[in-house]
Amino acid sequence: MADEKKSDLTPITVITGFLGAGKTTFVNYILKEQNEWKICVLENEFGEVSIDDGLVAESLDTPEDLITMDNGCVCCSVRGDLVRTLGSLTKRRKDFDAILLETTGLADPAPIVYTIQTNPKMSDHYRIDSIVCLADCKHLSLHLDEKKPEGSVNEALQQVAFADKILLNKIDLVSEEAREALKQRLKTINQFATVIETERSRAPLGQILGLNTFDMESILNYDPSFFESQASGEQQHNLELVQSVGIEFEGNLHAQWFNMFMMDLLRERAADLYRTKGLLSFHGQGATKFVFQGVHEQINFGPAKEPWKEGEVRKNKFVFIGKNLNRAELTKSLMECMYKEDGAPAKKE
Repeated sequence: MADEKKSDLTPITVITGFLGAGKTTFVNYILKEQNEWKICVLENEFGEVSIDDGLVAESLDTPEDLITMDNGCVCCSVRGDLVRTLGSLTKRRKDFDAILLETTGLADPAPIVYTIQTNPKMSDHYRIDSIVCLADCKHLSLHLDEKKPEGSVNEALQQVAFADKILLNKIDLVSEEAREALKQRLKTINQFATVIETERSRAPLGQILGLNTFDMESILNYDPSFFESQASGEQQHNLELVQSVGIEFEGNLHAQWFNMFMMDLLRERAADLYRTKGLLSFHGQGATKFVFQGVHEQINFGPAKEPWKEGEVRKNKFVFIGKNLNRAELTKSLMECMYKEDGAPAKKE
């Protein structure tokens, strides 16, 4: 029943990326190159007057399908506008196979995700399908290295950290060595994201739309070599401010202690945690396999579609993407949430 409800929701693909990375070109490409999907575009840029709607509108059969919110950033000052705009589309949403939400170059997608997942007027009709970051292969390293004032965030790092897919655009403008070095750096920052190389923002649509990559269950298909390399210490010399940390261990967790750990972690570090995912086995829950994913303090948690199989090793897996993460401390805290056979949790008072 839950799957039927989910399949009835209209998918939203959020497109982020720095100004000039090629977001508008990418949207135009999608609207011009495909005939299978009927797509509604929501477009936004800073400023009182939209600077992109004319470019994008050329690709639409009917210009009125283009809705422009041009009085601020979608994920910040105009959250009400996003709700109102999507609300006005509710009766027509079945006319569309997907919605593309093109954000400004400085947008943090977390408030967008929060709004759509927690506002009943939104979550009853829409779901986040994926977060796509368009990155300029030639200039991204400069953005990632940019020093920000104390207390400010590096938007490029955030966008890479939040993404399910990274379109590495303008690859024809750099050498193969520079491209490979950048791909390795992106993998260090965000192990989740699939990197798709593109020229002029042209990417295979089958690798972008309708794949439901923003999903709790995606950790089930996670590359096991990531956890192995983390456990062996291969990434201990990582100097990135934002990075992926993976932890896995066998056994059952004590539900109460794990919940307390997560509550404490989110209360203290929510701003530093861009994305979290987990695969869990709890004592006393039989064969039920649990999964969760989070964006900042917003966590979705529930049973996986498939239970633990008979004889399957119960491996708990956690991935954290964020700033200033200490793998040793996170591992110690998680291990203290283990259930002991004598009935007492491993956590020390």
